[in-house]
Amino acid sequence: MSSRPYPRNSRRRAALALCAAAVLGTAGCSFGAPEPDPAGEPPNLPTPSASPGRDGEQQVAATVLARRLQVPWGIAFLPDGGALVTERDTAKILKVGPESDAQGLRVSTVQTVEEVDAAGEGGLMGIAVSPNYDRDKKVFVYYSTAEDNRIATLTLGAAPTPIVTGIPLSGIHNGGRLAFGPDGHLYATTGDASERGLAQDGKSLGGKILRMTAAGKPAPGNPFPDSLVWSLGHRNVQGIAWDANKRLYATEFGQNRWDEINLIAPGRNYGWPEVEGESEGNSPDDRFTEPLVVWPTAESSCSGAAVVERVVVAACLRGERLWLVEPTAAGGVLGAPRPLLTGEYGRLRTVVTAPDGSLWVSTSNRDGRGDPAPEDDRILRLVFSGGAAGKS
Repeated sequence: MSSRPYPRNSRRRAALALCAAAVLGTAGCSFGAPEPDPAGEPPNLPTPSASPGRDGEQQVAATVLARRLQVPWGIAFLPDGGALVTERDTAKILKVGPESDAQGLRVSTVQTVEEVDAAGEGGLMGIAVSPNYDRDKKVFVYYSTAEDNRIATLTLGAAPTPIVTGIPLSGIHNGGRLAFGPDGHLYATTGDASERGLAQDGKSLGGKILRMTAAGKPAPGNPFPDSLVWSLGHRNVQGIAWDANKRLYATEFGQNRWDEINLIAPGRNYGWPEVEGESEGNSPDDRFTEPLVVWPTAESSCSGAAVVERVVVAACLRGERLWLVEPTAAGGVLGAPRPLLTGEYGRLRTVVTAPDGSLWVSTSNRDGRGDPAPEDDRILRLVFSGGAAGKS
C-alpha cells in the first residue's frame, strides 16, 4: 500500500492550479455571473458571502439557500427550477424553491415516505427525477425499511411502488445514491451492509453499483447476464457522477486508512475487501481496478460527487471539505487535487451541479457525528470567484 495520500498516475505540476477559466472556458478565473436557469430566471437570493479559502484553496462565493434541515441527503432538480431534497432521518421529501423569500429559497414538505426505517445510517437517501418528468411525473427514491434497502418509484404525494427490494441492510454501509446516467438508465449505489464478503459476491446486491431500467430490471448491456450489477468490490459508495465524455466516477468510503474516487467501468472489480485504497506491493493485482485518487480518511470520507466540465467535485464528511480533481483522458489526474471550504461548514454530504451551472452542497452536521450550528443543516449554492484559483 502506498503511503502517499495523492492521485495514482498523477502528473504533478507545481505551477498548475485548477483555474475555473480553464475548466469552464470563462474569462478570468471565475464562473462569472450566474446564467439564467433554463427553467426560468434564477431566484432573487441574498448576496453571497465570499470565502477567501485557506492556503492553496480556490476562492468561492457561497449563498445559503435553505437552513435548519435534518440531514439533507439527496438533491434532484425539477423542470421548474426547484429541487427535491430528501431528509434521511425524518423520511421527508422537501421541495426547495424555485420561489424565494428573505431566508433564501422557500422550503415545503411534499410528502413523508411512511415505510422508511431511519435507524443508524439508513433512512430516506437517494432521489432521482425521471428524464421524462414532464410526461410521466415519476420520481425515484432509495430508502431503508425494517428488512432491507430498496428502490421505489412514485408520483409526488402518492405512495411509492418498490421496483428493487432485498438490497442488504445494516446500521452502516447502506450506499444510497440514485442518478440517471447519460444513457437514460437508472444507477444506484449500495454498501456491503457491514458484511465484507458481499462486495465480492456476484449474486448479492450489496457492495455494488447497479444499473437498471425505470422498471427496476437489468438494463440492456449490463456486463453480467440477467443481473443489475454494473461494478462490484465496493465497500460503500455514496456518490456518482458523469463527465461530458460519459465516464462515470464514484466516491467510496474505505475502512480506516484510505478513501477513494474510482473511474467506473462495467464489470470491473474495485477490490474490497481484498484491497483498501491502492493495491499492496509493487505489482497490482490484475483482478482489481486501481482507484483514480486516494486520501487518508481524516481528510476525506467523501459522500457526494458532481462534475463541472472537466473537474470532479467530491463532498466529504469527516474531511469537512470539497475536493476538486481533474481527470485526464488517459485515466490519470492532472495536477494535485485541490481542497475547498475546509472546515467552514462542517460535514458535507451531497454536491450536485444545478441547471444554472452552480454547485449545490448539503451539510450533514445533524447526522449524529457532527457539531451542528444553529442554522444547520444547510443547503449552499457555490460559484467560484477570481483570485486564489490562479495561484499555484
